[in-house]
Amino acid sequence: MNIALLSHDRKKELMVQFCMAYCGILSRHSLRATDTTGRLVREATGLPVELYLTASMGGTQQIGVRIAYNEIDLVLFFCDPDFEQGAETVNEISRLCDRYSVPFASNIATAEVLIQGLMRGDLGWRDIVNPKK
Repeated sequence: MNIALLSHDRKKELMVQFCMAYCGILSRHSLRATDTTGRLVREATGLPVELYLTASMGGTQQIGVRIAYNEIDLVLFFCDPDFEQGAETVNEISRLCDRYSVPFASNIATAEVLIQGLMRGDLGWRDIVNPKK
């Protein structure tokens, strides 16, 4: 599965810790991320991460396009609820995930549930509903 990783600045360290904790599961999947988040995860875990632009340069939009083209199967976007300017970006990604039936987590609690489901194979329905070409 293709997993997108995004995080607001104050949640980047949490994303890194999450990826370190679930490195074994994540290593069996393809990771994509905005530049800064992806570099931090790659440096901390050694996992290969395909990098897009930084969020401020359009990386979030690049991920949004890939969601729309069915190239992303799961989105983990650790949001800072106190970062009001970031709410629009979260809403855009969340709306795309809803439109294209892509599981979405905006916090670590939901991300853990999705990762555990991914490990059990609960997200295999993505391959049936949205088969890869």
